[in-house]
Amino acid sequence: MPKNSLAKRARKRIPSFIAPYRIDRGKKFRLKDVDPSDTGPLESEQKQESRDVLQHGVAELSRLQEMLYAQDRWGLLLIFQAMDAAGKDGTIKHVLSGVNPQGCEVRSFKQPSTEELDHDFLWRACRAIPERGRIGIFNRSYYEEVLVVRTHPELLARQHMPSSLVTRDIWKERFDDINAYERYLTRNGIAIRKFFLHVSKKEQKRRFLERIDDPNKNWKFSMADARERDRWNDYMAAYEDMIRHTATPHAPWFVVPADNKWFTRLVVAAAVIDALDEMDLSFPKVDAAKRRELRSVRALLEKNGKAPKRTR
Repeated sequence: MPKNSLAKRARKRIPSFIAPYRIDRGKKFRLKDVDPSDTGPLESEQKQESRDVLQHGVAELSRLQEMLYAQDRWGLLLIFQAMDAAGKDGTIKHVLSGVNPQGCEVRSFKQPSTEELDHDFLWRACRAIPERGRIGIFNRSYYEEVLVVRTHPELLARQHMPSSLVTRDIWKERFDDINAYERYLTRNGIAIRKFFLHVSKKEQKRRFLERIDDPNKNWKFSMADARERDRWNDYMAAYEDMIRHTATPHAPWFVVPADNKWFTRLVVAAAVIDALDEMDLSFPKVDAAKRRELRSVRALLEKNGKAPKRTR
């Protein structure tokens, strides 16, 4: 099948393709219902075909991002959360490889600084929210506050909160605060899509061993990564609770199977294209005054001689 036909067919299937992984209301969500090795309707032998579709998806993202930037009405925030070695960096790199860097910014949220710990838990993320016309990507985010901090109670103590506020309800309260904040952002034209790249413990182990065996990947691995595997069940419980409490129609979670990187990237690309499609983007139309100005400029250019031929 010609590549253009393949891309058109894939574009029509986007809503149904991403539907199994989109969580709009998390009340009944169970992490065990999502198989990390799932490839949806695709088989492993369709891997190359999927790469071709992804290539067209990257080109389509570039086109839509240009209109997003030109229209300057909407912003798009993409949040990525996952266990180590789930493929966040690679997914961001491949899916957004064709996006103009001027209209896109990636922020990685690591261990908070002393200054950040002296502010509320949303403060450092607020400063990185994308402007209108741009795509902002959070590689980890404020959701670390209900994941890592919840799994490591000693980190909560470092935040110097009044002891009277650190109650058994603190995680529910943080879920409420996050929901209110995301509702506020969407009401101001910042669309939000959140991705949990769901890798299996077995596949994570394989990727860790690959990083140890490959000298070019040694820098990606530390003993701390391995130690976190001891808390795997705690993390899975925290992720499930997080999604159950913060999945909403205006800021949905996509629980993306991550054992097969080619499929992960395809689902993420489709979800981002779908989000941009919902904005009904178009290039701004110029008014009559602007058209007159353009005609005057054309006349001036033509008066000054024949325009040079285009070069490739």
